[in-house]
Amino acid sequence: MNQIPVYLFTGFLEAGKTKFIQETLADPRFNQGERTLLLLCEEGVEEYDPSTFAGPNVFIREVESSDQLTAAFMSAALRDCRAERVMVEYNGMWLLDDLYQRLPEAWVVAQEFLFCDAGTFLTYNANMRQLVYDKLKSCELVVFNRWRPDMDQMEFHKIVRAANRRCDIAYEAADGQVTYDEIQDPLPFDLNAPVVDIADEDYALFYADLSEDFSKYDGKTLRYKAMVAHSPRLPKDDFVFGRQLMTCCANDIQFTGLICRWPDAPTLEKGQWLTVTAKVELKWHRGYGKKGPVLNVLELHPAAPPAQPVATFY
Repeated sequence: MNQIPVYLFTGFLEAGKTKFIQETLADPRFNQGERTLLLLCEEGVEEYDPSTFAGPNVFIREVESSDQLTAAFMSAALRDCRAERVMVEYNGMWLLDDLYQRLPEAWVVAQEFLFCDAGTFLTYNANMRQLVYDKLKSCELVVFNRWRPDMDQMEFHKIVRAANRRCDIAYEAADGQVTYDEIQDPLPFDLNAPVVDIADEDYALFYADLSEDFSKYDGKTLRYKAMVAHSPRLPKDDFVFGRQLMTCCANDIQFTGLICRWPDAPTLEKGQWLTVTAKVELKWHRGYGKKGPVLNVLELHPAAPPAQPVATFY
């Protein structure tokens, strides 16, 4: 089965999605005659002008509700126009997870872009954080258009990096001039220290960084505070050591932890707070079902809960 590349454009109304897609389809470097299905999931202020496209090979299908966007609908639309690839202008009020779960089996997201009006982004983030986080977490590039010199890049940078540490960030002024975010994000702990001390307030960043690249932590000795959890799927000498983590709002709080190995693990109480010093070993473990970080405990001490028990990126 041939894979169908999907180019996904997200953002809220008047964020610049339509303009970018229009320019992309008018560019012969991108549009070289491939039959393209364009799914429009919201009606914006701007309308497409097919006469400017690089060829008569773009087939537009409107999607009026998220319920309509099923695998069967998408497959039928692709088949009807015999398209080789798909572009999606996604509705900012719909959750991206719904789309990813419904994509036909052979459809693969090749690129995901997020467009934001810099003048309204902070308000959207304050009032609809879950929807903003939903668009930030998996995008490869976020473009803040209508950027003004008096705006503070750091304010925008922090919001993006709390959700996505890998995407590029671009700031586009009204005259079309684009600058890219070059703010460095040093970790708040020293990975080269004999013992890497992770402060209570840095747990979320530590867990996100470790999840992105386990290999950085292989062989490191860590010391941090978290709570005990047990699982019947683990060997008797193992327990889970972690914290509740909130990425965007109270609705998405979940327990995040790592497997710890300690001979007296069965004596530990569920929910007990500890400060653990442990050496990381990257290995296959049945608790992960794959290769992952296992903490071999060197020291273990009871501890008081942190001032903010639920870890956040703020």
